[in-house]
Amino acid sequence: MALPPDKTSKAEDKKAAQLAAQQDVFLREVDDALRQDQVEGFMKNFGKPLLAVIVLGLAGFAGWIYWSHRQTQELEGQTEAFVQALDSVQASNWDDAKAKLEPLAAKGTDGNATSARLMLAAIALEKDNKAEALKLYRQVSSDAKAPQPLRDLANVREVAADFDAMKPQDVVDRLKPLAAPGNPWFGVAGEMVGMAYLKQGKKDQAGPLFGAIARDETVNEGLRSRARQLAAVLGVDALAGVVDEKGEPLDKPIVRVVKAADAGDK
Repeated sequence: MALPPDKTSKAEDKKAAQLAAQQDVFLREVDDALRQDQVEGFMKNFGKPLLAVIVLGLAGFAGWIYWSHRQTQELEGQTEAFVQALDSVQASNWDDAKAKLEPLAAKGTDGNATSARLMLAAIALEKDNKAEALKLYRQVSSDAKAPQPLRDLANVREVAADFDAMKPQDVVDRLKPLAAPGNPWFGVAGEMVGMAYLKQGKKDQAGPLFGAIARDETVNEGLRSRARQLAAVLGVDALAGVVDEKGEPLDKPIVRVVKAADAGDK
């Protein structure tokens, strides 16, 4: 025989479900209120500093964009001025080239300023202003921020411009580090060091150095030809290995007796 439905049990289950739903809604409201209070408290305590940080960050980013744009524009302007100066140099319009290069030498970026000073020094030599040229070459050669190849170039140019007025030992001291096989300036620097050796009467050092220059195929042919003739006059075989990698004569350089007629043929 079937039992009648338990109405009391169903009513209690329904009541329990309603209570649970009400508690869930209440908990969500409390949680939302708590979160709102936390946000309000955070904004109250840290809102202004946080806003200041955001504003400063945006301002800094905008400033960086502006600075980068200005740097790009400035660099483009310097490059254009440099190209125009080169055109003036090719046209031998020294005054116009100088007018364009002087602002670059004074305010340009490191690379442009260094190149501008080197060109201004060359212009000064063309205009027989040796003192100004030497001053500019010294500025470049002593500038620790300048690229080393340009510093070496300035050093070589300065010594070449002032060679006759310099003491031979000063020439050796300045250029000996560059007067070694494998160095890009070996030929030019080595020739001046060799001539300084001759002024000092050091033929035993000058001859092997000229011989090494004559053998170096990276050196331009005109300079090699001069070195070959000097080496021959000094009795050094230009075809033999006569200096080490530092430009120092070998212990036993190969020397041969050269007649005056042979020297002329070399």
